[in-house]
Amino acid sequence: MKKLTFLVSLTNDDNDYQQEQARAAEMAALRLDASVKIIHASNDPVLQSQQLLQFVQGDALSRPDAIVFEPAGGTAFPQIARAAAGAGIGWAVLNYDADYITELRRTTRAPMFSIGTDHLEVGRIQGKQFAALLPKGGTVLYVEGPANSIPSKQRTAGMNQMKPANIQVKSVRANWTEESAYRCVSSWLRLSTSQKMQIGLVGAQDDSMAAGARKAFAEVEGDERERWLRTPFTGCDGMPKTGQAWLRSGILAATIFIPPNTDLALEALAAAFRSGTQPAESKTTLAKSLPSLEELSARGAASASAARSAGA
Repeated sequence: MKKLTFLVSLTNDDNDYQQEQARAAEMAALRLDASVKIIHASNDPVLQSQQLLQFVQGDALSRPDAIVFEPAGGTAFPQIARAAAGAGIGWAVLNYDADYITELRRTTRAPMFSIGTDHLEVGRIQGKQFAALLPKGGTVLYVEGPANSIPSKQRTAGMNQMKPANIQVKSVRANWTEESAYRCVSSWLRLSTSQKMQIGLVGAQDDSMAAGARKAFAEVEGDERERWLRTPFTGCDGMPKTGQAWLRSGILAATIFIPPNTDLALEALAAAFRSGTQPAESKTTLAKSLPSLEELSARGAASASAARSAGA
């Protein structure tokens, strides 16, 4: 069998989860003795569609055997997927519910499937984390991803399902990067209303945005700076070199481990090409709270008890 060639299209190269996605793909390609090319869309769905179309419509000898991609916006490019299927190119969608997959699997022998995280469940876990860390309630500054991002919408919906009624949420939006979160939180801090708001926790939809938010708070001048930096910060993704490391150092109070899935996609594609059969149409990876929700609840209860004692 010839050496397989894969194209992996990621949303950006500034986000720790996307960087881990790239590393996972490279390691999987080595194990599989396959060739992988990784490209980034700079969080621009138009650019991503142009990039993908260029590879699908390219010379037959230069086309990849399969394309693995995580949508940069609110679409998984069904027309490009159909063109890929027509060209016999495998197609794996990451972290997005692409409803056209079922149709394409009936019309092509090329492997077509999706692998994703249950982002609604990620949001539910984060809502439970908020409840554990703020047992007496309070206000959360919530750093969301882009408005057109399906994972961001689902995480927000899940969080709202599980947070208790005594926790209020003030939302700001960033673009899945530390720098974008730093800018949006810095702008929020300049508002007169923000100075009067008692924020009990800062929760971000990924760890890099939590780090960007904390960087903005670190630049606050005067006595308020220490108060802000004592505020718990939480994120999502839990990558070993970032989220988990920040958790150990105390930069984050909690994160959610979301395993990368580019490696799973490449392994499924390689197996499908070897066997000549379609892989499972969809697969969902499991996320988990770091630390556990039980440990967070114990911490939150201890903090609330200490606050009561200090006020006595």
